[in-house]
Amino acid sequence: MACGMWRMIGKRGRRLVGGGRRGFSLVELIAVTGIFALLSAIVLANNTRFGGSITLEHLAYDVALSVREAQLYGIAVRRTEAGEFSTGYGMHFSLASPNSYILFADTFENGLYDGGELVESTTIRSGYGIADICVSTQAGETCGINTLNVVYKRPEPDACIGTGDVTIGGDGLCTSVRTQARVLLTSPRGDRATIAIESTGQVYVE
Repeated sequence: MACGMWRMIGKRGRRLVGGGRRGFSLVELIAVTGIFALLSAIVLANNTRFGGSITLEHLAYDVALSVREAQLYGIAVRRTEAGEFSTGYGMHFSLASPNSYILFADTFENGLYDGGELVESTTIRSGYGIADICVSTQAGETCGINTLNVVYKRPEPDACIGTGDVTIGGDGLCTSVRTQARVLLTSPRGDRATIAIESTGQVYVE
Protein backbone atom coordinates (compact mmCIF):
# COMPACT_ATOMS: atom_id res chain seq x y z
CA MET A 1 0.00 0.00 0.00
CA ALA A 2 2.81 2.31 0.88
CA CYS A 3 4.34 1.54 -2.46
CA GLY A 4 1.07 2.46 -4.22
CA MET A 5 0.82 5.79 -2.40
CA TRP A 6 4.39 6.59 -3.35
CA ARG A 7 3.56 5.97 -7.00
CA MET A 8 0.55 8.40 -6.75
CA ILE A 9 2.64 11.13 -5.08
CA GLY A 10 5.31 10.64 -7.68
CA LYS A 11 2.84 11.06 -10.52
CA ARG A 12 1.34 14.20 -8.95
CA GLY A 13 4.77 15.65 -8.36
CA ARG A 14 5.71 15.08 -11.94
CA ARG A 15 2.49 16.73 -13.08
CA LEU A 16 3.15 19.74 -10.86
CA VAL A 17 6.71 20.05 -12.04
CA GLY A 18 5.64 19.70 -15.64
CA GLY A 19 2.92 22.34 -15.19
CA GLY A 20 5.45 24.77 -13.70
CA ARG A 21 7.53 24.68 -16.87
CA ARG A 22 4.84 26.34 -18.96
CA GLY A 23 5.46 30.05 -20.04
CA PHE A 24 6.51 32.28 -22.94
CA SER A 25 8.63 30.79 -25.65
CA LEU A 26 11.60 32.73 -27.00
CA VAL A 27 9.70 33.63 -30.19
CA GLU A 28 6.73 34.97 -28.21
CA LEU A 29 9.03 37.00 -25.96
CA ILE A 30 10.79 38.56 -28.95
CA ALA A 31 7.45 39.39 -30.60
CA VAL A 32 6.05 41.08 -27.49
CA THR A 33 9.27 43.03 -26.93
CA GLY A 34 9.20 44.20 -30.56
CA ILE A 35 5.59 45.38 -30.23
CA PHE A 36 6.40 47.35 -27.07
CA ALA A 37 9.44 48.92 -28.73
CA LEU A 38 7.40 49.96 -31.77
CA LEU A 39 4.63 51.50 -29.68
CA SER A 40 7.15 53.34 -27.53
CA ALA A 41 8.87 54.77 -30.62
CA ILE A 42 5.55 55.98 -32.05
CA VAL A 43 4.51 57.62 -28.78
CA LEU A 44 7.92 59.26 -28.35
CA ALA A 45 7.94 60.61 -31.90
CA ASN A 46 4.44 62.06 -31.57
CA ASN A 47 5.26 63.57 -28.20
CA THR A 48 8.42 65.23 -29.55
CA ARG A 49 6.55 66.68 -32.51
CA PHE A 50 3.69 67.88 -30.30
CA GLY A 51 6.14 69.49 -27.87
CA GLY A 52 7.93 71.27 -30.72
CA SER A 53 4.65 72.61 -32.12
CA ILE A 54 3.61 73.95 -28.71
CA THR A 55 7.00 75.63 -28.22
CA LEU A 56 6.76 77.26 -31.66
CA GLU A 57 3.25 78.48 -30.94
CA HIS A 58 4.37 79.97 -27.62
CA LEU A 59 7.26 81.70 -29.39
CA ALA A 60 4.88 83.19 -31.97
CA TYR A 61 2.64 84.59 -29.22
CA ASP A 62 5.69 86.00 -27.40
CA VAL A 63 6.71 87.88 -30.55
CA ALA A 64 3.15 89.12 -31.05
CA LEU A 65 3.06 90.35 -27.45
CA SER A 66 6.34 92.20 -28.01
CA VAL A 67 4.79 93.96 -31.01
CA ARG A 68 1.80 94.86 -28.83
CA GLU A 69 4.22 96.20 -26.22
CA ALA A 70 5.81 98.50 -28.80
CA GLN A 71 2.33 99.66 -29.82
CA LEU A 72 1.43 100.34 -26.19
CA TYR A 73 4.64 102.30 -25.60
CA GLY A 74 4.06 104.32 -28.76
CA ILE A 75 0.49 105.40 -28.05
CA ALA A 76 0.89 105.66 -24.25
CA VAL A 77 3.79 108.12 -24.57
CA ARG A 78 6.47 106.15 -22.72
CA ARG A 79 9.39 108.31 -21.67
CA THR A 80 12.73 107.52 -23.33
CA GLU A 81 16.13 107.55 -21.61
CA ALA A 82 16.69 111.00 -23.10
CA GLY A 83 13.55 112.25 -21.37
CA GLU A 84 11.44 112.50 -24.53
CA PHE A 85 7.71 111.75 -24.43
CA SER A 86 6.79 112.17 -28.10
CA THR A 87 9.03 109.39 -29.44
CA GLY A 88 7.49 106.48 -31.33
CA TYR A 89 8.37 102.86 -30.57
CA GLY A 90 8.87 99.98 -32.91
CA MET A 91 9.99 96.40 -33.58
CA HIS A 92 12.98 95.47 -35.70
CA PHE A 93 13.31 92.09 -37.43
CA SER A 94 16.18 91.00 -39.67
CA LEU A 95 16.97 87.87 -41.65
CA ALA A 96 20.63 88.61 -40.94
CA SER A 97 19.88 87.98 -37.24
CA PRO A 98 17.19 85.30 -37.37
CA ASN A 99 17.61 84.32 -33.72
CA SER A 100 16.69 87.67 -32.18
CA TYR A 101 14.35 90.66 -32.51
CA ILE A 102 14.54 94.18 -31.12
CA LEU A 103 12.21 96.64 -29.43
CA PHE A 104 13.47 100.17 -30.06
CA ALA A 105 12.62 103.81 -29.46
CA ASP A 106 12.51 105.78 -32.72
CA THR A 107 14.43 108.75 -31.36
CA PHE A 108 15.53 109.86 -34.85
CA GLU A 109 11.84 109.82 -35.89
CA ASN A 110 12.47 108.25 -39.29
CA GLY A 111 10.79 104.86 -38.82
CA LEU A 112 14.15 103.03 -38.81
CA TYR A 113 16.13 101.17 -36.19
CA ASP A 114 19.33 103.19 -35.83
CA GLY A 115 22.24 102.75 -33.45
CA GLY A 116 21.56 103.87 -29.88
CA GLU A 117 17.79 103.29 -30.09
CA LEU A 118 17.75 99.87 -28.42
CA VAL A 119 15.20 99.35 -25.66
CA GLU A 120 15.19 95.55 -25.44
CA SER A 121 16.70 92.72 -27.45
CA THR A 122 15.11 89.27 -27.23
CA THR A 123 17.00 86.10 -28.13
CA ILE A 124 15.04 83.21 -29.64
CA ARG A 125 15.79 79.79 -28.19
CA SER A 126 18.23 77.56 -30.05
CA GLY A 127 16.84 75.75 -33.09
CA TYR A 128 14.02 78.23 -33.61
CA GLY A 129 14.24 81.44 -35.62
CA ILE A 130 12.92 83.79 -38.27
CA ALA A 131 12.54 81.90 -41.55
CA ASP A 132 11.15 84.69 -43.76
CA ILE A 133 9.72 88.21 -43.75
CA CYS A 134 6.94 89.30 -46.10
CA VAL A 135 5.25 92.66 -46.69
CA SER A 136 2.12 93.51 -48.64
CA THR A 137 0.93 96.53 -50.61
CA GLN A 138 -2.12 97.04 -52.75
CA ALA A 139 -0.16 95.42 -55.58
CA GLY A 140 0.50 92.16 -53.69
CA GLU A 141 2.90 90.46 -51.28
CA THR A 142 6.69 90.30 -51.44
CA CYS A 143 8.73 87.85 -49.36
CA GLY A 144 12.45 87.51 -48.70
CA ILE A 145 12.60 90.97 -47.12
CA ASN A 146 15.92 91.40 -45.28
CA THR A 147 14.84 94.04 -42.76
CA LEU A 148 11.48 94.92 -41.23
CA ASN A 149 10.71 97.91 -39.01
CA VAL A 150 7.24 98.37 -37.53
CA VAL A 151 6.80 101.70 -35.74
CA TYR A 152 3.92 103.08 -33.65
CA LYS A 153 3.61 106.78 -32.95
CA ARG A 154 0.95 108.61 -30.99
CA PRO A 155 -1.88 109.43 -31.21
CA GLU A 156 -2.75 106.68 -33.72
CA PRO A 157 -2.53 102.94 -32.95
CA ASP A 158 -1.72 102.30 -36.64
CA ALA A 159 1.56 100.66 -37.62
CA CYS A 160 4.05 102.27 -39.99
CA ILE A 161 5.65 99.33 -41.83
CA GLY A 162 9.10 99.81 -43.36
CA THR A 163 11.71 97.60 -45.03
CA GLY A 164 14.85 99.60 -44.37
CA ASP A 165 13.69 102.86 -45.94
CA VAL A 166 12.65 106.07 -44.17
CA THR A 167 8.91 105.80 -43.53
CA ILE A 168 8.18 108.80 -41.28
CA GLY A 169 8.37 112.31 -42.72
CA GLY A 170 9.36 115.57 -41.09
CA ASP A 171 5.75 116.15 -40.12
CA GLY A 172 5.79 112.91 -38.12
CA LEU A 173 3.34 111.17 -40.46
CA CYS A 174 3.85 107.72 -41.93
CA THR A 175 4.68 107.67 -45.63
CA SER A 176 4.67 103.87 -46.02
CA VAL A 177 2.19 102.29 -48.44
CA ARG A 178 2.62 98.80 -46.98
CA THR A 179 -0.59 97.37 -45.61
CA GLN A 180 0.67 94.24 -43.84
CA ALA A 181 3.83 92.53 -42.63
CA ARG A 182 4.26 88.85 -41.85
CA VAL A 183 7.09 87.34 -39.82
CA LEU A 184 7.46 83.58 -40.36
CA LEU A 185 9.02 81.53 -37.57
CA THR A 186 10.37 78.01 -37.95
CA SER A 187 11.15 75.12 -35.57
CA PRO A 188 13.95 72.51 -35.75
CA ARG A 189 11.45 70.10 -37.37
CA GLY A 190 10.52 72.62 -40.05
CA ASP A 191 7.11 73.58 -38.62
CA ARG A 192 6.09 77.20 -39.16
CA ALA A 193 4.06 79.87 -37.41
CA THR A 194 3.30 83.38 -38.66
CA ILE A 195 2.84 86.72 -36.89
CA ALA A 196 0.74 89.06 -39.00
CA ILE A 197 1.00 92.82 -38.40
CA GLU A 198 -1.62 95.01 -40.08
CA SER A 199 -1.05 98.69 -40.82
CA THR A 200 -4.41 99.31 -39.13
CA GLY A 201 -2.94 98.20 -35.78
CA GLN A 202 -4.07 94.57 -35.58
CA VAL A 203 -1.55 91.91 -34.56
CA TYR A 204 -2.35 88.20 -34.61
CA VAL A 205 -0.82 84.73 -34.95
CA GLU A 206 -1.66 82.54 -37.94
